[in-house]
Amino acid sequence: MSNVPAGLETLDFSFSGGRPAGAFQPVLVGVVGSGNLEVMLEAAAGAACVVRVETSARGFGSIWQAVMTDFHTRHPLAGVRVSINDMGATPAVVSLRLDQAVAGITGVAP
Repeated sequence: MSNVPAGLETLDFSFSGGRPAGAFQPVLVGVVGSGNLEVMLEAAAGAACVVRVETSARGFGSIWQAVMTDFHTRHPLAGVRVSINDMGATPAVVSLRLDQAVAGITGVAP
């Protein structure tokens, strides 16, 4: 039996030093479902890329930190708010959905 309480876990990350994404319409990719997630990118004020993760897979904060750090290394965006609603997606699926969302604002396929 796990010591991790039931329910969603909320994780927040912030990255600076990116290039401004500029104005864009919100982009939504993926679906919330077993083993999947949805990612939404929105333009935001400021010079950071802020990320909020709502996940049913509690206790994986260090994995999320690594995945989000990799994302910001590959896509150093600023002025972006990333919202993730997760139902147990693997890191590879998370990265795929993030790349799909970025392609929605840059026009460059992952």
